[in-house]
Amino acid sequence: MDTKFSSAIHTLILISESAKPLTSEEIAASVGTNASYIRKLISMLNKKDIIESHRGVSGYTLKPKAEGLTLLQIYQAVNETETPRIFDIHQNPSDECIVGRHIKPVLTDMFTEIEDTFSRALAEKTLADCISLMRKRL
Repeated sequence: MDTKFSSAIHTLILISESAKPLTSEEIAASVGTNASYIRKLISMLNKKDIIESHRGVSGYTLKPKAEGLTLLQIYQAVNETETPRIFDIHQNPSDECIVGRHIKPVLTDMFTEIEDTFSRALAEKTLADCISLMRKRL
């Protein structure tokens, strides 16, 4: 399973809550991965104007306020897709079978509805919500 989304949220919380700009090495130590993976995520987030780096200064800062940054925006940034894809459909069902003949349109419609619901739920949650929940756990 892909962990870019959760790693990106972790990274953004660190950047948002840090008193100083953090380097990819510092972020990687917290996320539990390597700095090159974090730099890849940061590049994706930077392309979507979610974070920025400053010339001559080591580290990154959050561009929008955490309250205005939705989980959908983060998901889209690191997955490079507008609509979340949760499910895939097998490619070669038999047209000679009644189920095989109709399974793709049935599942496509159902999966699209579920993915739309997921997108709306992500759009309703923000990075600030994640930070707030984390603070409650401290």
